[in-house]
Amino acid sequence: MLLTLALYMILGGCAGLVAGLFGIGGGILIVPVLILSFTAQGVDPAILTHSAVATSLATIVFTSIASIRAHHRKGAVHWRLAGLLTVGIVGGALFGVWLADRLSGPLLQTLFGCFALAVAVQMAFELRPPQGKQAPSVGELAGAGGVIGCASALFGIGGGTLSVPYLHWRSLPMAQAVATSAACGLPIAIMGALGNIISGWNETALSEGYVGYIFLPAFAGIVVTSAFTARLGAHLAHSLPQRVLKRIFALLLLIVGLRFLFENLA
Repeated sequence: MLLTLALYMILGGCAGLVAGLFGIGGGILIVPVLILSFTAQGVDPAILTHSAVATSLATIVFTSIASIRAHHRKGAVHWRLAGLLTVGIVGGALFGVWLADRLSGPLLQTLFGCFALAVAVQMAFELRPPQGKQAPSVGELAGAGGVIGCASALFGIGGGTLSVPYLHWRSLPMAQAVATSAACGLPIAIMGALGNIISGWNETALSEGYVGYIFLPAFAGIVVTSAFTARLGAHLAHSLPQRVLKRIFALLLLIVGLRFLFENLA
């Protein structure tokens, strides 16, 4: 048990470091590692992917609060845009949880594998839309929030990989886009975590240590370390070669994505 908790603390530390270095959130790393960990522990395949996604979302509740405070102190959060996006995020995240609950574990892993490959390509080639000049309408923001919330709840991420490029494309400077995206991560995580508690509450395959689909030992271990290493990652981002690090992490995501695809499509 102590060894397993130590593993989760190490995972939290790595996820926080990645989030601080690249500004993409740690869910893209937490979910696949939890899937591998739960598989090794013999967790029922029917629920282990759902549990990995739910646990990741629950940890993001706490890491996003620390991130929001840091960005808010710098005055970088565009709160009006964050609020309008949140209107769509709430419904989108709940729909994402509902959809995930109806997908099989292998199919959910396959979809995550595709998403990981897309992120890997984006990071390796530094694909980023140019900053636009036209501000989005209220209706567009609500619709975009719905899409971002749904995808984030489905894959167990904070949404930064989707919301940052969208906000930059729709006129926000990159620093403000990152800060506003961080503010959107909190409602995504809250609605995703609550939805997974409700949807997994009566799941018979879950054992002791679960609240809905959230596995509390993994949640606790990740939260303890991720907030500290996120600050370290943000500090190191200014002194380490970002391009090299991004390509190394992209290679890791490529391996993860291909593994899930080949394993579940074979």
